[in-house]
Amino acid sequence: MTQKINPNSIPHGIALLQNPLLNKGTAFTEVERDALGLRGLLPPHVQTQDEQVARFLENMRRLADPLDKFMALSSLHDRNEALFFRVVCDNLDEIMPLIYTPTVGLACQRFGHIFQRHRGMFISINDRGRIADILKNWPHKAGIIVVTDGERILGLGDQGANGMGIPVGKLSLYTACAGIDPAICLPITLDMGTNNETLLADPYYVGLRRHRVTGATYDELVDEFITAAREVFPNVIIQFEDFANHNAFRLLERYRDKICTFNDDIQGTAAVALSAMLSALRLKGTRLVDEKFLFLGAGEAATGIADLLVAAMVAEGVEPEQARLRCWLVDSKGLVVQSRAGLAAQKLPYAHPHAEVGDFLTAVTTLQPTALIGVAAVGGAFTTEVLEAMAAINPQPIIFALSNPTSKAECTAEEAYHDTKGHALFACGSPFPPVQCCGKTMVPRQGNNSYIFPGLGLGAIACGATRITDEMFLAAAKTLAAYVTPADLQQGSLLPPLSSVREVSVHIAVAVAEVIFERGLATRSRPENLMELVRAHVYDPHYPSYM
Repeated sequence: MTQKINPNSIPHGIALLQNPLLNKGTAFTEVERDALGLRGLLPPHVQTQDEQVARFLENMRRLADPLDKFMALSSLHDRNEALFFRVVCDNLDEIMPLIYTPTVGLACQRFGHIFQRHRGMFISINDRGRIADILKNWPHKAGIIVVTDGERILGLGDQGANGMGIPVGKLSLYTACAGIDPAICLPITLDMGTNNETLLADPYYVGLRRHRVTGATYDELVDEFITAAREVFPNVIIQFEDFANHNAFRLLERYRDKICTFNDDIQGTAAVALSAMLSALRLKGTRLVDEKFLFLGAGEAATGIADLLVAAMVAEGVEPEQARLRCWLVDSKGLVVQSRAGLAAQKLPYAHPHAEVGDFLTAVTTLQPTALIGVAAVGGAFTTEVLEAMAAINPQPIIFALSNPTSKAECTAEEAYHDTKGHALFACGSPFPPVQCCGKTMVPRQGNNSYIFPGLGLGAIACGATRITDEMFLAAAKTLAAYVTPADLQQGSLLPPLSSVREVSVHIAVAVAEVIFERGLATRSRPENLMELVRAHVYDPHYPSYM
């Protein structure tokens, strides 16, 4: 049924055409053109949205460079949000790598050079004392904020204010993958400065030309922002995104039991990795406690995944200490062991008694893990020697190369399959094409957090959640794993196709809502039908009628 909007409640004429949330472009009907002051402002032919989609795709597909395609999509997003989300929703496999990983990494690096139009809000260290007033400049009621300080963008490091590409892309996926209304999505960058000398010397850099602030000054700005956001936008969900390790963990710990917040790099990554792992175990016929997990990396993603693996094992009746002993970390100094001094707090639960091991290959041959999980953003770290060693140890080695963008992947899908003679159970952080190996076509699927966070956000918004908990991420991971079919597994796919993510997200939202209501974390009364509650909050990218 076409949504109808009161024409008296919207701007008319040029103002309407310049509002991306309401603009329909050449699809405004004859009646709407007369009633809304659009006659003469548009070409005479009235196009359907389907015709507009086809025209845009024809033009975009002529472009060879992914960054050019990113810019074309961004331009569409800036002028007609409904059309943008129709294009994305109907072509997720093609479009997602362009609006998010891997292309968004390059877009962040080139952000100042390709900047066309403002989107979201920039709050700088110079804005201390007036953040609430600045947030009031936003014209909509925000229901979910994705905020970054740009210090650790994907595997690319400090991108400063250029990191705004990440919150914008992330919120696009909230709408595309779960139907969260774009009108309530607010991307924010906290500009604390940058230590990236290349950016500081770039005449087109959009951020403050100063080195990063740290310590009490940094914390005071974050705290003022959190307080102001909750004052201006009551019940808003705040997602921390791409903060460096030294801030990500402590900010999550500081706020997670006080406000409705989460860190997708820690918790969302963990959930999608756990889901893919559960699929791998279906193929192996084993349980989590039967596996030994070796992580390349010991930061946000690694310890987040390890924590959720432990939580899942504990839920299956395993003692926490026994569960933690199944997880080992390798960082830039080698194997994380109990005898090493000065370990960061998040590494301590996984610092086990063992002799020091300096390199990753030796850690593999010494510990003999059943699963490798790469989250260190060290491109090519899963060498032929590492992969062959895993194949020698395991009939079905689990190989998760989860770092992105593609240049930071620990190995390609082709390398994983060929170096293990087709036996690898593989998931990746960046997309890879199908691989012909040993007489089979293997179809790797990207372990993209977009399988998890949009549905989780939808469930939290539908219930008016007051907190986001690890139990909700566990419920989301199990729900996602349940949508992997036997046919998916047969071709090596440990996650469902992206084309199904919108429906999967609705079911994740229901599973998350169950936890929210059971734990008394909802601000709304529980309805009889949670599915109806969730679907009532799903945005439809088809055009509404204004008459």
